[in-house]
Amino acid sequence: MLYHLFTWLNKHYNVPGAGLFQYQTFRIAMAILLSLIIATVYGKRIIVYLQKKQIGESVRDLGLEGQMQKKGTPTMGGLIILLSILIPTLLFANLDKVYIRLMVLCTVWLGVIGFIDDYLKIRSKKKAQEKGDAYKKKDSDGLAGKFKIFGQIGLGIIIGSTLYFNNAVTVERQIQTASTNVHDVLQQGERLAKDSNVIKRSIDGKERYYVKVKTPITTIPFVKGHEFNYSKLVSWMGPDAEKYTWLIYIIIVTLIITAVSNGANLTDGLDGLAAGVSAIIGAGLGIFVYVSGNYVFADYLNIMYIPNLGELAIFVGAFVGACIGFLWYNAYPAQVFMGDTGSLALGGIIASLAIIVHKELLIPIFCGIFLVENLSVIIQVAYFKYTKKKYGEGRRIFLMSPLHHHYQKKGFHENKISLRFWIITILLVVASIMTLKIR
Repeated sequence: MLYHLFTWLNKHYNVPGAGLFQYQTFRIAMAILLSLIIATVYGKRIIVYLQKKQIGESVRDLGLEGQMQKKGTPTMGGLIILLSILIPTLLFANLDKVYIRLMVLCTVWLGVIGFIDDYLKIRSKKKAQEKGDAYKKKDSDGLAGKFKIFGQIGLGIIIGSTLYFNNAVTVERQIQTASTNVHDVLQQGERLAKDSNVIKRSIDGKERYYVKVKTPITTIPFVKGHEFNYSKLVSWMGPDAEKYTWLIYIIIVTLIITAVSNGANLTDGLDGLAAGVSAIIGAGLGIFVYVSGNYVFADYLNIMYIPNLGELAIFVGAFVGACIGFLWYNAYPAQVFMGDTGSLALGGIIASLAIIVHKELLIPIFCGIFLVENLSVIIQVAYFKYTKKKYGEGRRIFLMSPLHHHYQKKGFHENKISLRFWIITILLVVASIMTLKIR
């Protein structure tokens, strides 16, 4: 909003200083700064409010060291993260850009699903306390898992459809000369954008020509010919099968968003763990966003240039600032938990950003912690059911799942587990960034 206001003031009245808002670097810095201020200063007020409303965490005794001390700690702290992301984005970003609108929708959508889940848990707890019932049945009666999945699928369909069909979502292909027929640059499954024309740019003193195309592609890490077109997944069915590429693309986008969102949700089990890991991943994605949205860096690194993407760096700045600011209160010993209100949104945001910058195949690398947390639960449950059916008693591979609880059972302090998971994430993110040149 401030971006649009100061752009108007600069255009019509030439107000001194209004031109600053035309610089993305200034707005990125302001978004980071404001998100930190909101999370640290106003976050305390939210925590006090949650305490007054007795919105505390209910904890089952799982035999973990220091676990019962967390009972009563305010939850739904994800509200701090959501506000710290949305307010700076709405103030400093260009809201006309489709990528900004998508990410605002993603944040609100999953935030609402998580909020409903947390609210139902708290309401269930209060009812049980009023009736004097023993509080059993897991931690509480939250939103049924199928409704969470339906919500994530709905978001995946919206994001996948927008990225595939919206004419503002394009990449640029280089052609040799301005006289070259632009249709010659098209590859399998690609089509020209409606506003396509030959774009001339001077890079390092050399003139180069580009054309905008609509194409469902992604980046293959560590491979020289590093692009993969999703249309190849259906090309074996015949020449007319490419028109169904949209269906495959939307299904893949939906699966990615659902998996990463749930992975972040499972990771949110120790003080500072999910917020710290998300901040590091967000910083890495911010680098991808910045270089892919700048045609000079994109040309130097030989990666696809994505028009209109640079504005998304403002959202990423707010995202990283929100996660770091939240750690002020969520680091051990936590004064507040993010709850599903925050964790579902964090995972969905990370997945959506990766898809938008065409780096979804890198998710298993830079989201390695989310992946192993997910896998540890799947493996544990599958093995328990298999051994129970075969031997009459269920057996376990891990002392407890998700994986961070396994290390707690082995006697590691939760603060050490969180810090080591952060370090591992840093290494994974650095490895992902290296793929920009290692091919």
